[in-house]
Amino acid sequence: MDIAASALDEMFSGFNTVFNNALNATSIYWNKIAMDVKSTGADETYGWLASVPQMREWLGERHIRAVGAARYTLENRKFESTMRVQRDHIEDDRLGVYAPQLTMMAHAAATHPDELVFEVLKRGFAETCYDGQFFFDTDHPVEDTDGDAQSVSNFQGGSDTPWFLLDTSRPVKPLVFQTRVPYKLQTLTRDEDHNVFMRDEFLYGVRARVNAGYGLWQFAYGSKQVLNATNYAAARAAMQALRYDGGRIIGVTPTVLVVPPSLEAAGRALLLAEELEGGGANIWHRSADLLVSPYLQDGSP
Repeated sequence: MDIAASALDEMFSGFNTVFNNALNATSIYWNKIAMDVKSTGADETYGWLASVPQMREWLGERHIRAVGAARYTLENRKFESTMRVQRDHIEDDRLGVYAPQLTMMAHAAATHPDELVFEVLKRGFAETCYDGQFFFDTDHPVEDTDGDAQSVSNFQGGSDTPWFLLDTSRPVKPLVFQTRVPYKLQTLTRDEDHNVFMRDEFLYGVRARVNAGYGLWQFAYGSKQVLNATNYAAARAAMQALRYDGGRIIGVTPTVLVVPPSLEAAGRALLLAEELEGGGANIWHRSADLLVSPYLQDGSP
């Protein structure tokens, strides 16, 4: 049976529909804690992170803030996923056997940003952000009212399982998901393609150029202390006390508690229970949303 080009195009259209439907139906969570940035080159430099604009009373001429000297550059990375389809199966009209595989490929593509973003969050204790310090650190430089640099912390210390408190209420979020080329299904199905001629098989694959990185450390607080009411309260207070260069309060409002599966029970007890285990009202009930990510657990990359 000779497979006409029009039939191959129709088949690819069907595969593409299955792929896109599965892609759109998959639940994602990265966009709850990271801002979506469209990249226009091999990398993007976020110099503006060091110069967050503030309002001030207009006295005399405008006070123009230059883009800060600090730089954070995030290079795009290339990713792929490929499956082979036997030409005999196409000739014998057995396309249905590939639908589950294609659906899982779409699911993997849809959740890949989750994997990247939450891995970046987990590595924030040992990777630098725009000011040259670790994203979660005890000595971020912030100028006081006299213009002198002071060390400011967004890390609670400890050696227990990490958990994270974030303010995601603003346009600029704590993390960045950067897209140069979105996830797209591609194909090699022509007779002159090497895989068709040599192995009598068609190839379908997904390609993307993306990466995840760090936004403003001021909107994230990391802890390796035990997750309990005392440490949670201290983390909230520390975030709410943060100031811009010059001493003005930022007004951070923690909105999301992010934990690995091993801390889900502690997170639920802290945020979702209306009453304490020993009796009495839970004052932290619904004070933040709870987000549990499997990509934060021990053993993940």
